[in-house]
Amino acid sequence: MRVVVDDKAGFCFGVTNAIRHAETLLDQDGSLCSLGELVHNEHEVARLEEKGLEVVSRDQLRELKGNKLLFRAHGEPPATYALADLHQVQIIDATCPIVKHLQRTIRRLTESDAYAQVVVFGKKNHPEVVGLVGQDPGRILVAENELDVPALDKTRDVHLFAQTTVAPESYNQLAEAISDYLAQRDGTPTAQLFQHNTICRQVTDRIAHLKVFASAHDVLLFVSGKNSSNGRFLFGKCAEANSAAHLICEEGDIRMEWFKKASSVGITGATSTPLSQLNKIADYLRTTKE
Repeated sequence: MRVVVDDKAGFCFGVTNAIRHAETLLDQDGSLCSLGELVHNEHEVARLEEKGLEVVSRDQLRELKGNKLLFRAHGEPPATYALADLHQVQIIDATCPIVKHLQRTIRRLTESDAYAQVVVFGKKNHPEVVGLVGQDPGRILVAENELDVPALDKTRDVHLFAQTTVAPESYNQLAEAISDYLAQRDGTPTAQLFQHNTICRQVTDRIAHLKVFASAHDVLLFVSGKNSSNGRFLFGKCAEANSAAHLICEEGDIRMEWFKKASSVGITGATSTPLSQLNKIADYLRTTKE
């Protein structure tokens, strides 16, 4: 049985950058605090904790006076920066440049147009979305799906943004729902919808590749952390292309009966899954099948 690891898999740039920051500081100081889990992957978090990384919450900032604190790729709202400054915490900012640009864009819009409605399509409690909403608390509506659309004022223009890791087709569905909602019975819009498609290109570019990769193998293993929304989304794309696709977190999730008639197995993962973990699972599978 041939086992193939996806050569386009592995961390996205933002996660790679954050982990590089963490490893450099851990090698230098032997310890480091991270505000929240650095990446939505249990194995990578455990590896970094073994090197001396401590995951802390906002409530613990007052205890970190004088210490270094790493902000992960998801980004933080301005209030967190202010709180860290208040408690004299040294910030190491590893916010993904794409997320940082999105934060600035939303903040400039809310500052320049007090009447516009700003909508972020994403998960309400996702750390990236928390950082985006925090750019102007009270002004920004989070829409998880079309059911949130009626909360909008039909008479005011809407600016639609997106969490960088959401599904493009779901974003388009929400945009269409908002357009329909703003239209009067005769179809004339009462206000304008301005779309800011801010989904990360690394996510969208991988979709087409994953469909080809998944369909090229008899069985597909998709490796992702339990809390990765990006992982669930990308796995769904693989499952559409291959009915024998399986979502796993580690070797213990594998069932050998999946491979009884398989001559080729593909292994890929979320943008928060390290390539080293994919290779480890491939080695396990090759050894077990032998």
